[in-house]
Amino acid sequence: MSVQPDPDAALMLRVKRGDRAAFAELVDKYKQPVINFIFRSLRDETEAEDLAQNVFLQVYKSRSRYKQTAKFSTFLFTIARNLCLNELRRRSRHPAESLEETHTDNEDQPARQIEDKTQIAAPENVLHSELADKIEEALNELPENQRSAILLCRQDDLSYEQIAKILQTSLSATKSLIHRGRETLKEKLKPYLKSGDW
Repeated sequence: MSVQPDPDAALMLRVKRGDRAAFAELVDKYKQPVINFIFRSLRDETEAEDLAQNVFLQVYKSRSRYKQTAKFSTFLFTIARNLCLNELRRRSRHPAESLEETHTDNEDQPARQIEDKTQIAAPENVLHSELADKIEEALNELPENQRSAILLCRQDDLSYEQIAKILQTSLSATKSLIHRGRETLKEKLKPYLKSGDW
């Protein structure tokens, strides 16, 4: 079976040769998925945007050392995950410096309310929003490795092999993390999915 060439890796090789337009193309394609991944890891919208900029800055700084050993998205999300882990470590060492740590519940709500104002508040939409909140809450309670594995699994173009490389674990460990994470989520969400009671 022949391996499909990765067009994003080809773009990154052009970036390595100094092609700024190729870099802009990669940023345009991956900016939102990277912000989404970071936001779901850190639960801080401003921090997600700042950290996403740092991810692309790191990609650009490392362009001369880039080698096409994996898909570009694997390379990119490895950098994103490492920066998230660094931020989580920094927060644990300096909790007073992190507004997100002290105001998690309050800061989550305004962002959701802003998004929800664009929709008609039909009963189905309210239930959908409440279920989304419960899913986020359950996701945040997962251990970091399981949460990262689940979030990376939601990226359409990442295979289990790529997720394993990003997480720096074996393929079987990655599958186990995803399975355990999904089972935990299913168990935590079962009461809401069965009855519809909140």
